[in-house]
Amino acid sequence: MGRRVFEINEKYYFQDCGLRHSLVGYRPSDINKVLENIVYMHLRASGYSVTVGQMGAKEIDFACEKRGDRLYVQVAYLIPDKKTREREFGNLLQIPDNYPKFVVSMDRMIEGGEKGVQHLHITRFLTQNINT
Repeated sequence: MGRRVFEINEKYYFQDCGLRHSLVGYRPSDINKVLENIVYMHLRASGYSVTVGQMGAKEIDFACEKRGDRLYVQVAYLIPDKKTREREFGNLLQIPDNYPKFVVSMDRMIEGGEKGVQHLHITRFLTQNINT
């Protein structure tokens, strides 16, 4: 029964990933979900209200707001190829406003960004001041 809860399209985030692992088991292949959970908890602890963004068929992992300011975040374990890079950055580049946009991953060598979208290693994202 517990596993079926996670088969629907809604996303759930845990303050303690051990609870998730106790329900669905630990699977190394779920690293992207664990990273997304970490980023979500960091954003909430930083005072943001966080929702999943939707633009047509494209999803933005996190659309965040705090005191009238916004930011957008995509989370990926790694960005190993052009197709993944286009998906992660492309979704953010289609947002027609000028609020900060971040792609957060475990890639170290390609930090920087693309057309105003910042690419940060997860440890840097967690330790820098993300307030807009």
